[in-house]
Amino acid sequence: MARIDGEELIAAARAATGLSDFGGETFREGLAQLLGALEREADLNAAGEATARHGITGALSNRLRVQDWLARHPEIEREEIEGPWLIVGLPRTGTTALSFLLSQDPEVRYLRTWEAGAPCPPPEKASEHSDPRIAATAAGMEAAGSIYPELRLMHEATPTGPSECEGLLSMEMKSQHFDGSFRVPGYARWWADCDMIPAFQWHRRTLKLLQWRCPPNRWRLKAPYHIFHLEEWLRVYPRTRFIMTHRDPAMVLPSVCSLIGVFQRAWCNSPDPAGLGRWLSEYWAEGLRRAIAWRDEHGDAGWVDVTHREIVRDPLGTVGRIYQAFGEKLSPAAAARVQAWVDENPKDKHGRHLYRAEDFGLSAEGLREQYRFYLDRFDIPIERGG
Repeated sequence: MARIDGEELIAAARAATGLSDFGGETFREGLAQLLGALEREADLNAAGEATARHGITGALSNRLRVQDWLARHPEIEREEIEGPWLIVGLPRTGTTALSFLLSQDPEVRYLRTWEAGAPCPPPEKASEHSDPRIAATAAGMEAAGSIYPELRLMHEATPTGPSECEGLLSMEMKSQHFDGSFRVPGYARWWADCDMIPAFQWHRRTLKLLQWRCPPNRWRLKAPYHIFHLEEWLRVYPRTRFIMTHRDPAMVLPSVCSLIGVFQRAWCNSPDPAGLGRWLSEYWAEGLRRAIAWRDEHGDAGWVDVTHREIVRDPLGTVGRIYQAFGEKLSPAAAARVQAWVDENPKDKHGRHLYRAEDFGLSAEGLREQYRFYLDRFDIPIERGG
């Protein structure tokens, strides 16, 4: 792989936008870490290198545009964010389904896929359902689905549905998006211990921009990987309510490997399924240890625990329990919309996602033993077939 030069990407973002002010230089550390890991570890093929260049330049371009809007409209900083509620936990534990369920409430705001990828110009209430970025995002997703048809079986996503925080954090170059796309464990290790305060501050500024002309300000967010940085998240969003989803890790980890393996096979010259399995099982175990340690020290106030089994068996009841735990009432209109989404989106509607632990050098027994600390702490039910 040819070396990717950070200054060239920065110049490309400036040329693409006609803007120069990044709102600070804090992104440079993460950019250097990422580019170093891509060069040392990723073994990118031509498609992978092009994808990396395009993604990084796009994130830097988004940052320039967001900063431009914030600089021209200082009143945006006076926007207030209520809450938010944040879904965290292991990936592949029902986080996506739950984020769709919670987003059905017409009185709340969530980060939509189309605006996460292109937050500027900030959306407006009058055109939030007809914004041309929706169609553009749909076309991009359709193209990706034709190239990687297995993604439809693995992950529910729509242009107007909820997105994770990855895109916003990418503007600070501190995002799990990169190690979810490329083989960069060195970058991931750095990210797990880096100072995320600047990234979360950038995240908050962008949410203020998005809600400025398109309320409400009661956000419902989803980002499993925030379990690595709970203390820093709460310094930026001190009134957060947490929803932690849980599932048998013998079902979770092979599914995570299967999803990330799609990209590594497409963009890496030498995919290593067993290495991926070993890395991800260690990585997410560390995230859970951090979350458990935080909760053991600070208590469980402001947290609700939800199992994947609950979400599948009683989605409306699960949403109602979350609202009740946080002292809020699920309105009849919201409940009706939640049930309508459930009816329109049966489990495995695109087909069944099949995966095996052994394909990634893992075993159900080994994973359950490795994650015994987690299974016991939350009394996680064991699933058949794992």
